[in-house]
Formats: sequence, C-alpha cells, structure tokens
Amino acid sequence: MSIAAFFQWLATLNPWLEIVVIVAIFLAIVALILFFIEIAPRRGRMYTVIRLIACVAGPALVLWMLQSYQWAIAAAAVLGLLFFFLDRRASGGAGSMFQLVGFLAPAILLLLVGLVVPTIQTTIGAFMNSRATEFVGLDNFIWIFSQPQNVRVIVNTIIWVLIAPIVSTAAGLAYAYFIDKTRGEKYYKILVFLPMAISFVGASIIWRFMYTPRPATSEQIGFLNQVIVWFGGEPYNFLADDPWNTLWLIVVFIWIQTGFAMVVLSAAIKGVPTEQLEAAELDGTNGWQKFFNVIVPGIRPALIVVLTTISILSLKVFDIVRTMTSGANNTSVLANEMYSQFQAFEAGRSAAFALILFILVMPIVIYNAVQLKKQREVR
Repeated sequence: MSIAAFFQWLATLNPWLEIVVIVAIFLAIVALILFFIEIAPRRGRMYTVIRLIACVAGPALVLWMLQSYQWAIAAAAVLGLLFFFLDRRASGGAGSMFQLVGFLAPAILLLLVGLVVPTIQTTIGAFMNSRATEFVGLDNFIWIFSQPQNVRVIVNTIIWVLIAPIVSTAAGLAYAYFIDKTRGEKYYKILVFLPMAISFVGASIIWRFMYTPRPATSEQIGFLNQVIVWFGGEPYNFLADDPWNTLWLIVVFIWIQTGFAMVVLSAAIKGVPTEQLEAAELDGTNGWQKFFNVIVPGIRPALIVVLTTISILSLKVFDIVRTMTSGANNTSVLANEMYSQFQAFEAGRSAAFALILFILVMPIVIYNAVQLKKQREVR
C-alpha cells in the first residue's frame, strides 16, 4: 500500500475511527523512538535478536507499504548505520555481533534485490513463453541454437572475448613498460587513458563518424575514409563489410580499455622489487629476457585482474554495438540480442539469451575469485 493509497483509505473511515488510527500511528512512532533510545543499545542475546529482527523487518515493512525497492534499500542502509552507532554502547556483549550484521545488511539486501532475485527470475523466464504464462521447457534454447543468425551472435560474442581482452592487455602492457620512466611519461599516459573518461556511447558516436563513408565524388566526413581518399583509394564502408565489421567495432573497445590496462599494469610494474631487476641485469639478461622472466611473473596478479575484467566487459558489451550498428550486418552480440528480443516482446527468448550470457561470464568470475584467494594465501 502506497502513502497516497493509505490516505485515501483513511479518508473513507469514520472521523472517530480516523482519530484512533492517527493516535495509533503516533504511539507507534513514539515506541519506535523509545526502542532506538532504550532497547536497541542494551547488551544481551535477547536484545541482539530484537535488533536483528528490526533490521530485517524494517526494510520489509517499508517495501510492503511503499512498494518500492529503492525506499527499502534506503531503509536498510539507514537502519544498518543507526544500529551500528547504537550498538557501540553494547560492544563487548552479545550485541557486538550486530555491528557486523548492521554493516552487511545493506550490501546483502542490494545483492538480493539487484542480483539474486533477478537471476532467479531470469532463469525461470528462460523456460517460459514470450508472455511468461506457460512453461515451454528448452524451446527458447532450441530456437537460439537452431537459427544460423543466433549462432552467429554467439560466435561474435566469442570473437569479442578472444580478441578484445588480449589485444587491450597486450597494448596496455607494452605502453606501460616502454613508456615507464621516460621523459614526459605522465603526458603520454594521460593521452592513452583519456578515452576511459568517455562513455561507450560517446566513443561509439566518435568512431561512427570516423568510419562514415561518402561517395568518392563527395567530401568525406569520416576521417579514415578521408585518409583513404587522400592516398587514391575508394571510400570503404567499415560497418557494412561482413565479417570485418565486427573487428572494426572491437577496435573501439580496445581504444577505450587500453588506458585501463596501462594504468593498472604500470602501477604493478613500479611495484616489482628493484632487487630482482638489478639481479637480472647482473646476470647479463637483455631487455626482452628481463621483461618476460622478471617483469611478467612479477605482475601476474595484475595481469589476471586486467584480463578477467576486460573479458567480462567484452562479454557484456552492448553500447558500442547498439550505437554503431544496432546489430545490423551480422554484428550483433548476446547483450544486444537480449535487448532486441525484449523490445520485440519476446521475454522468454530474451531471458534465454541473458542466461547464456550469465553462464559464459561465470567461469571468468570464478577464476578471478580463485586467483584472488590464492594471492591472499600467499600474503
């Protein structure tokens, strides 16, 4: 029940009954204030349980009354912070456990509302029809893998995740290593990192102009085609040339992500112990040997983070494809096709694409988590 609906319902009551309801609400508010002042800060297992119940019941009550996840999340955050400060008076007793719960409650609620619940809903929806009214089993997946166009979508996504992370990381690593400690290093790195300040949509618009072809007799507005014409060539339609158009889209992604890879790997390179570098030089190693045998093993954790992060981004890429081609000329990827099916009121097929994307992302996430755990164990 929303606040507006509550007041509408209140207006329909007898005036004497309205007074009773209003007084009851007033007493409830006073009781809530007394609870925070007197009961919440007390020590003891019983009071800890009361605080836990309040922390869960509060956001649930807000969700039921306002029918809004945003307000429920805000209530959970406020309650978590409030109980944390109140619980400091009970530190040392059973209530100290609530300090941890109070901090975790907002994050857990956000995960449940923003990740767990949608994942469950999407998984169920993938096995339902377009209106989510009838269970159709594997029909949506059969349709995806039996249509050549859909298979091409999956292949395009795999091409993205094979090329984009490797090239971005390699370019970022090369730039970080060879520019390191050179004169004007910070200015060179700013130039490479600058595309990271541009959104995917903004970068896509820029590169769409870069790729735009005009007839050879007309003035070119696309920079790349103007260069081609200057050298005596014919204007080339980058985004219509299948299958190379997918590669031209990946170039935009690499242009953006190279800056991210460079910054992370540059910091990692500076963290490699100088003793190892000096020992390698004393052993007579050349630049390439020092790079592959000392630098790369020393920054392996950072390399894993960069590769897995960019891999996940390339699997989920949507903005570049949607802005530049909308999936035309066989350039569509899973995220774009998921959106297209949803726009076409095919909720079941859209959920099936989303589930496939989720399955492809999970091994990378798990691998990253395992590697981070190993690093902590080493430390």
